[in-house]
Amino acid sequence: MDLLQYCLSKPGAWQDEPWEGDVVAKVGDKIFAFVSADSVTLKCGRNREEADELVHVYPDEVAASAYIGRYGWNSVKTGGAVPVDELRELVDISYDAVVAKLPKSKRPTA
Repeated sequence: MDLLQYCLSKPGAWQDEPWEGDVVAKVGDKIFAFVSADSVTLKCGRNREEADELVHVYPDEVAASAYIGRYGWNSVKTGGAVPVDELRELVDISYDAVVAKLPKSKRPTA
């Protein structure tokens, strides 16, 4: 599965490289996924406690993200124990959480 392509298939999603070598998927002007060759970082909860639920299910595959983990972001290994359909669902959750925070004028219409 090409996770970046899945991210970019979301309404209004676009690819950016805000830091050299760091590919992200954005909606509006906000990041909803940091995508690398072996992991993806996503918003997995409203706070650290909610995001930790996924860490408890997949302790060897999911970890709080550096710097932004306290805000509910997790780094999830790809190609491991987390099933593809669950990875897609996590992308959907992250995307929906970011879209909900956008001003109505910046939200995608599809």
